[in-house]
Amino acid sequence: MTTIAPPLPARLTLTPGTTPALLDGAWWPRSRDLAVELPSLVDAVRDRFGRITRVTVNPARWPVVPHKVPATGHTVHVGWFTEQDPDKMILLSYAVGRCDLLVIPPGTEPAAAARLMAAATVPGGVLTAGALLSGEAAAGRGARDARSREDSWETDGGAAPPVLRHPVVGARMISLPGNVRR
Repeated sequence: MTTIAPPLPARLTLTPGTTPALLDGAWWPRSRDLAVELPSLVDAVRDRFGRITRVTVNPARWPVVPHKVPATGHTVHVGWFTEQDPDKMILLSYAVGRCDLLVIPPGTEPAAAARLMAAATVPGGVLTAGALLSGEAAAGRGARDARSREDSWETDGGAAPPVLRHPVVGARMISLPGNVRR
C-alpha cells in the first residue's frame, strides 16, 4: 500500500496591511508544475483573499499551463497572457478581487529568495516583478564578480602576508626623529 505525502506548504509572503502596492506579495514555488503547486498556494491565501477562482500567468515561465486545477473544495481556472509580466502571477477572488504575486524561480538560492520576498512585500512598493528579479540578478552578478576578483587576487600572489603569531627573534624597533618630512 502506498501512501501519498501531504503537499508541502506554500512558500509565500504577503504585504502587511492594506497600503496599495504593485505587488501583494511573493511566492516561491518548488517547481514549474502549476498542477502541483497551485493547490497549496490558493489554500495559503484563502484567509486574506477568499476563495481563489481564477489565476493568470505568462506561459514563458510555465512549461504546461493547465486550464483547470483542482484545489480544496473547488476548481481554479487558469489562463495565460503573453502580455503579462512573466515573473508575476495574478490570483482572482470574488471576495477581495485581485492579488498580484512575484513568482520567484524555483531554483533560486535561499538567500536571494529571502531578499526578493522582503522586497516584494514592502508596503507601497512601486517595483514590478520583473524589476525586482532584474535587480536581484544584477546584485548576484556583482557579488559573484567581487568574489571572483578577490579569488584571483589571492591566487595571483596578491594575498596579504600571513599574520605572525610570534615576534621575529632578533627584531628591534628603530625610532625615527620627531621632525621627519616626507
